[in-house]
Parts: sequence; structure tokens; C-alpha cells
Amino acid sequence: MNFNVKVWRQSNAKSKGRFETYKVENISADTSLLEMLDILNNNLIQEGHEPVAFDHDCREGICGMCSLHVDGRAHGPSDGATTCQIYMRKFKDGGTITIEPWRSAAFPVIKDLVVNRNAFEQVLQAGGFVSVRTNSVPDGNAIPIPKADADESMDAASCIGCGACVATCKNGSAMLFVAARVSSLAKLPQGKVEGARRAKAMVAKMDEVGFGNCTNTGACEAECPKRISIAHIARLNREFLGAKFKD
Repeated sequence: MNFNVKVWRQSNAKSKGRFETYKVENISADTSLLEMLDILNNNLIQEGHEPVAFDHDCREGICGMCSLHVDGRAHGPSDGATTCQIYMRKFKDGGTITIEPWRSAAFPVIKDLVVNRNAFEQVLQAGGFVSVRTNSVPDGNAIPIPKADADESMDAASCIGCGACVATCKNGSAMLFVAARVSSLAKLPQGKVEGARRAKAMVAKMDEVGFGNCTNTGACEAECPKRISIAHIARLNREFLGAKFKD
């Protein structure tokens, strides 16, 4: 398979970026999109050009590092998959593939396709943890938790923090990410103690670092590689409003 790869090139956050188009040839249909970029970079290096910078780590759909906007979709043309799980058979032979970094004011470009997602870390540091002492690890059945609550908590905890929800939202909102982090703890006994403080602190930090407001378009859920439900956003709102009423 042969492709024209239209890639965003930008040397740093302050420089002006531009698209550059490269040809890649004789690519197997079973090659992943990231492997195709590896091949492209090998070609560029052999030609004496600078390779394209892009993020990657596990390449197993677990870490969320492979955050690319491919042909207008966060992570590419598949549902419930990260960029590293996209294979070249998903694209038309001889076609053009457009690859961009996440587009969000809170995720400034570092170089080419790499963005700074430190804003997510700041939100987590504001309250996405349990700080109360829980002593030694209790027996798994010591604190009965309804299965429905446990399942809902685990669904929220599956968030990999990739930022697809922000990149696909027309407002650049991080509500699904924050809601998943809050919801994963709100349904468990260990997280209830600091629930009110957590919701207020994380929402405040989300606004501070520059994420937009949620208008419930559902785009974040549609593009989330872990299919996290926007029902968690409703829980975040309840947690936040409840904390404000207590104040």
C-alpha cells in the first residue's frame, strides 16, 4: 500500500506550524499507524531530514501516549481504539492521511505532533487521589460494595488520560476526564471522605489551567478509546453542587 502522509510540523510552541506531505510506499496492510510513522522517520533520516516527533510508549492501547488527530478524528478512524491500535488497512490505498497534534489551548504543542499534557497532571494533583490513612490493605471482602457501584467505579477508572475528550470537544473541555477521576473514587468508601473537597478542587483547577466548559454535545464519549460514559459528568456535577451547598 502507498500513501501520502500530510503531517503537522512545528519546531516549538512559539513557532508557526505548517503541514508537510511525504510519500510512504510498500506499506503492509497489517502495519500499525505508528509503525508507518516509524518507517517514514527512517526514510527522512536516510534522506538527511529531521524526523517527525510524536508520542508513544506501550503501543498496546493502555498508556494513552499515542495521542494523534488522524483525518479529523481523535486517535483515528476506529471506535474504542487508540492511535497505536489503528492499522493501515483502515485507509484507502493511494490516499492522503492527515495527522495533527491535539488542538487545545491547554495542550500547547512542544514539537510537531507532541503536546504538553501537564494540565491533566495539575488537575490530578489538585484532588485526584485519596490522602486519608487507610492503614494496611484490608481483605477484599471486608467492606461490602454493591457490584453496580464497583462496576461503575471501574468503568471510570479505565480512563487512560490520553486527552481525546479535550481534543474532540469544540470547547476544549476536560469534563469527561475530570468526571472519570472523581467518579472512580466517589463510588468507593475510601473516596467518600474527601469527596466534597476533591470535586471543588479539581473543577477549580480545570478552569484555572484553561480548559473550556462542557455543553453536553457527547463528542467526548464518542471518541473516548475506553468508551467512558458521559453519565460520569452528571455525577461530577452532583458532587460539585452538593459540596457547594454544604459550604
